[in-house]
Amino acid sequence: MELNALLAQPFVLPSLPRAVALLMNELGAAEPNLRRLNQLFGSDPALAARLLEEANSPAFAAQRQIVGIPEALALLGVAQLRSLVSSAPLGTTSRSVPGVNLQHFWRYSLNTAKLARSFAGLVHHNQIAAYTAGLLHGVGELALHLADPARMQSVNTLVAPLDPRRAKLEQHLFGYSYAQVSAGLAWRWQLPEVVVDALRHHGAPFDNEVYEPLAGVLHLAAWRARAREAGLGQRELAVSFPGEVGVALGLDIDMVLQQDPIDWTVRPDAGDYV
Repeated sequence: MELNALLAQPFVLPSLPRAVALLMNELGAAEPNLRRLNQLFGSDPALAARLLEEANSPAFAAQRQIVGIPEALALLGVAQLRSLVSSAPLGTTSRSVPGVNLQHFWRYSLNTAKLARSFAGLVHHNQIAAYTAGLLHGVGELALHLADPARMQSVNTLVAPLDPRRAKLEQHLFGYSYAQVSAGLAWRWQLPEVVVDALRHHGAPFDNEVYEPLAGVLHLAAWRARAREAGLGQRELAVSFPGEVGVALGLDIDMVLQQDPIDWTVRPDAGDYV
């Protein structure tokens, strides 16, 4: 399927049931806790995408595009948030996105977002934009599986969805990868160009006409989170570390590994999120 044809399809991305339930509970309070709302929206790629798409819609006519969840929450009222959350489809079964383990996907996306935020802080880049990019960068993989489950299942037998080699395989087979799909969706959601550009080029940051540091930040974050999912040991980490991207950002492998999220072992359906 051509990329434009894929992006023209309507996608319904599922949300984490616990995040939806906790959000509805918080939004039912007389005075919802803004920090808690930020935490919960920031735990789920689909909810974050819905929120940012709404905040960037013509209905709000903001003076500038909204790049992060805190800004979006400042625009929308409680009634609008409640409507947005209550209508969110839930990822309740293994068939919600055929071929994708959603628990692993949610965990991976959250870890990537946290890592991207940490790396952005180290290189004095926009941490809110980095977190948004990290949280949303993998939604293209969900879209690919929803659009053509049978074909993607065949791909999964070669390389698992969260394998560090996944983007290269998709690029070889389709002429594009989940990264370009994620960027296309973000553009459709009217997210700022800096985020769209980072999503599109994070797999190969130097292929962009103008190198964008946020793409490099996201590249390192996704590498570390996927390496964690793959259970890579110290030697495999050293061999696979994207050194050129690290050099461009001024980050060596020790600096990158020291920024690991402190809650690698926390399940995505347990406790606080960000």
